[in-house]
Amino acid sequence: MLTIISPAKTLKENFDAETPRTSMPEFLPEAETLIKILRKYNVPKLMELMDINPKLAELNVGRFNSWSLPFNPGNAKPAILMFNGEVYNGLQAASLNQNELDYAQDHLRVLSGLYGIIRPLDIIQAYRLEMGTKLKVGRKKDLYAFWGDKITQSINREMASHTEKVLLNLASNEYFAAINPLKINARILSCTFKEERNGKYQFVTIFGKKARGLMTRFIIRNRIEKSEDLKHFEEDGYFFNERISREDEWVFTR
Repeated sequence: MLTIISPAKTLKENFDAETPRTSMPEFLPEAETLIKILRKYNVPKLMELMDINPKLAELNVGRFNSWSLPFNPGNAKPAILMFNGEVYNGLQAASLNQNELDYAQDHLRVLSGLYGIIRPLDIIQAYRLEMGTKLKVGRKKDLYAFWGDKITQSINREMASHTEKVLLNLASNEYFAAINPLKINARILSCTFKEERNGKYQFVTIFGKKARGLMTRFIIRNRIEKSEDLKHFEEDGYFFNERISREDEWVFTR
């Protein structure tokens, strides 16, 4: 079983990363291609492209201009420790031990607009580039077209070594859309987390995102290999709700 999650918009850039094992992103040449295009955007143009404020645009113009190869521990840090959004608040990667990080390296992937797909211990340089950004790359109208089937093929190569052929989708719709489900050589299982409000269950973004991280942490710490064992997830008050779940979309409620 392989789990996929989304990256985070916010990053932790100033921290000590002590992970004896690190790796390089698979698609660094593609990332460099995107960086060269992004460097053509000044602050006003980046604001328009990404729909962000001047401060964020200025920050990312600086990031794109300072991005450079080769990556090394001095200029890049492990992705799983750098991302800092609600999903990662649930994951709490900094508290994982080395054995747990090693397990995550083999069972978890982070989708990325810039890097395509990232292993947890891949070292990356700071960036912001959401998958839904309408960035034109040559004749490719956006990032979905740019990445094409590369992310799907990468997942299939990884899936070949897994005993249970299940792709667990804990990513947002924006990022999952970078994958071609018809070409995935595995069952695709999605987990959704909902809150009870006045007798009805609904997805609340801030809670749902954190729950994805909690589920990811549960998988890593318990070395979950079989999808059926996900039903034992009961973190933060959630439980598997069989009544409203479907075959390939499992709902956890609280």
